[in-house]
Amino acid sequence: MQKRMVKKFKEDYDTAVFTTKFVLEKKSPILYVFHFSDDSWQFSGPEENLSHDDFKLVSLKEIIALDNSILEVAHLPLGSEATRINHESSWRINTEN
Repeated sequence: MQKRMVKKFKEDYDTAVFTTKFVLEKKSPILYVFHFSDDSWQFSGPEENLSHDDFKLVSLKEIIALDNSILEVAHLPLGSEATRINHESSWRINTEN
C-alpha cells in the first residue's frame, strides 16, 4: 500500500496569517493566496476595494480548517501568489511579483 504524501506549510500552525472577514464568515471562498517577501501570508476571496477593517488576523491552523485545499500551495515561494477561479478549480502559481 502506497503512503499518501501530505503537503504542509513550513510555518508552525500557530503562525498568524491575514484573511478577510468574508472568508472567515464563509461568505467567500479562498481564491487568492499571497506569500509576501517578509514571509507573511494572506488568504482572500474575490472582494475588491477592501478596507483595513475587512482584514482579520488568524492562525494558519484556522485557515486550513476552513479550506484544506490551500495545502496544495504550501510550497509557494516568497513574493509569489496563487489564484483560482473558484473553489473547485486548480491553483495557478504566479512567481513574477
